[in-house]
Amino acid sequence: MAQLRQDYAEFSRRGAEVIAVGPEGPEEFRHYWEANAIPFVGLADPTHSVARVYGQEVNLLKLGRMPALIVVDGEGYIRHRHYASWMGDIPPNSEVLGSLDRLLAASVS
Repeated sequence: MAQLRQDYAEFSRRGAEVIAVGPEGPEEFRHYWEANAIPFVGLADPTHSVARVYGQEVNLLKLGRMPALIVVDGEGYIRHRHYASWMGDIPPNSEVLGSLDRLLAASVS
């Protein structure tokens, strides 16, 4: 989460919106967002319904929901995805920003 917050301005500059989906309930999520001044949208998903739609793994033996990072374009198509195999397996922002740059370049062509 801190990594996304750090480069949030870069995501915004590319016209992207960051939305973090987590397994906590709405009150826990709101408290965390306020306490940490997270600048982007947070969506509580305690029933894992959003996670299921995007194929995010829930593995209780690995501490719960595995991180996933998905880039969806303005038309609703998934253009980049990364499903983690462990909790620390999160792609660097440079990889995601590069993916956004390629999408922007392709839309101009």
